[in-house]
Amino acid sequence: MKRLVVLTGVLAFVGGVITGGYLFAKSQPRAFLAIGNCGSSCYSSKELAGLLASAGITHAPGLVPRIAKETDKCLAITHPFPEGRYHFVLFPKKDMKDIGDVALDDAPYVMDCVGVMRSLIDEHGLRDYRVYTNGPGFQKVTYLHFHLVSK
Repeated sequence: MKRLVVLTGVLAFVGGVITGGYLFAKSQPRAFLAIGNCGSSCYSSKELAGLLASAGITHAPGLVPRIAKETDKCLAITHPFPEGRYHFVLFPKKDMKDIGDVALDDAPYVMDCVGVMRSLIDEHGLRDYRVYTNGPGFQKVTYLHFHLVSK
């Protein structure tokens, strides 16, 4: 019986490592998850949220709530706490931490989000709108995303 418990634990651990490797293989490196008093080397809540967003958006976008529009490179959702009548949040389907992290091969994902923004602007007849993204010091989620807000 004890061997069965140990074997089950080992299989669960190995399964977790394999699943984690699959889900987070294309994610950008973030701070190391330390145990105990780790100071600045622990995941912050915004880094953990970014890592989970990365896995969800790249591997299971259909599970993301409030989808407004989706392409193969960008996902737009309606913001759960809108700042205006229309408030969309657009996520490239490639993990980038912030606009300062964008590389040349990321351009198709960022430009596709710009195209999705244009589509949302046209569909809703938006005229007075604002588009913004936050840098690391202002982000609540460490994952590049754009806000499209119209009052």
